[in-house]
Amino acid sequence: MFERHIAYLKDNPKRYWFKAKLYGWGWTPVTWQGWLITGLYIVGVLLFALTVDEASPPREIFFTFILPTLFLTMTLIRICYKTGEKHRWQWGPPKGGAK
Repeated sequence: MFERHIAYLKDNPKRYWFKAKLYGWGWTPVTWQGWLITGLYIVGVLLFALTVDEASPPREIFFTFILPTLFLTMTLIRICYKTGEKHRWQWGPPKGGAK
């Protein structure tokens, strides 16, 4: 099973940064560019999370964490959409694809 997954991810003649997940909906990074974008997203969310503490009022949490995180998430989805395979629900390797 694991070998099929690796073969599917390596079968990337169009050099997508993100390929459709093998199971479910969404993308998974397959090139260094895709992994870099994913890493930057995680670092960004963590940095915004560090601005929140127990004494933060809800309004401050919204403007210093929730709103920026929504913006980062929308940006990540847009990058995945532009540089990735067409998203679709998938349950296993596509027919005629990597085995």
